[in-house]
Amino acid sequence: MTRAKLTPAEKSVKILTPAEKERIEQDERMEQERMHDVLLMLQHLVEREDATVKIILDCLYDVGSVNLINDKFRSPSLNGIMKSIAKMSKPVFRMVALRWFKKNCPQLIADWLHSKVSF
Repeated sequence: MTRAKLTPAEKSVKILTPAEKERIEQDERMEQERMHDVLLMLQHLVEREDATVKIILDCLYDVGSVNLINDKFRSPSLNGIMKSIAKMSKPVFRMVALRWFKKNCPQLIADWLHSKVSF
C-alpha cells in the first residue's frame, strides 16, 4: 500500500487546540466589535460635521467639473458656456452627493481603514 504525498499546503496546516480556537474566536469577535465602533463613530462624525462635508463636496465638484469640462470641451466659447451650466447645477449635485456621502462613505472609510490594519 503506497502513501499519498502531502502537498506543501497540507504540510503547513496546523491543528489547533480548543484553547487556541477560543482565543482566535475571541480576537475575531473583538475585531468585529471594534470595527463596528469605528463605523458608528464615522457615521456620527459625518452627521455632526455636516457643514464640513458640504464644503468638501463643493470643492470636489468645483475641481472635478472644471477638469471634466476642460478635458471634453476644447472650444473656448463652448467651454465657458459649460462652466456656467456647471455652476447652475451645483446645488442639485450637492443635494445628491450629500445623501450618497452620508449613506456610503462611513462604511467605505471603515472598510478601507480595516484593510490597512488587517494582515
